Amino acid sequence: MAEPILVDARGHRCPVPTLRLRRALEAAEPGSQVRLISDDPLARIDVPHFSASAGATVISITDEPGGAISFLVSKAP
Repeated sequence: MAEPILVDARGHRCPVPTLRLRRALEAAEPGSQVRLISDDPLARIDVPHFSASAGATVISITDEPGGAISFLVSKAP
């Protein structure tokens, strides 16, 4: 499987991380994965909600050093 598309949204507040994730998913091939990195605590709520509404799947949510959160999201095949 190909490496996930990386979207680094650190330093931005919602809704910017979710909007960047949406753009990346729209451009991605079906079945692709996108890794979103955000340091906005609200992204922990917004990203899973958006992903479900967009038909994408959150595979993992990981706390990163420095307070960032990493979301691995898969686009529906």
